[in-house]
Amino acid sequence: MAWQLEGTYFENCSCDMVCPCTTSGLTMPADQERCRVVLVFHIDSGQIEGVDVSDLTVAVLADTPQVMADGNWRVGMFMDEAASQEQADKLGAVFSGQLGGPMELLAPLIGEMLGVEVAAIEYADDGRRHRVKIGDFAEIEVEDFVPPQTPEGEVSRLTGMFHPANSTLTIARATTSQVNAFGLEFSNTEKNGHSAPFTWAA
Repeated sequence: MAWQLEGTYFENCSCDMVCPCTTSGLTMPADQERCRVVLVFHIDSGQIEGVDVSDLTVAVLADTPQVMADGNWRVGMFMDEAASQEQADKLGAVFSGQLGGPMELLAPLIGEMLGVEVAAIEYADDGRRHRVKIGDFAEIEVEDFVPPQTPEGEVSRLTGMFHPANSTLTIARATTSQVNAFGLEFSNTEKNGHSAPFTWAA
């Protein structure tokens, strides 16, 4: 096995709850003219070709057409400044799809790489709230949705999804969302979110 990663994923996009892109395998139009999404991956444990990458975080920003399956995505990557050059190179290879795995499925949709920004990434997770601060580029927090009638009950989930992180995703909503990076500036506060554990290997 060349590599394996385990951790927690969350995202925030410009769609209202619940994102039609996610629930249609990327084939239905987003709620807005452009989909602007940040995908956050915190690695609890993992190795890539013998290099330990545990306790690092990678985030991907995508600016896509309304129908994501049409391709021509504009994508930038945030790399954890805590990563050594060797760790960053290995993580970059996985998250670009070069080493196979789930991100390889998304690679053909990318039309333009906007670059890689190395930043201090602060990640926090209490099980229902998932937060990241990426240098001066982004600050995002999403809260998994629980029906108000059962506040101590189970979070709401989508199952059977075509998604690189997991086929089961929580339904979530952004309580904070400010992004200014790669020439894009936007806020997705109160907009759609998802979270899930992820386990990848190739």
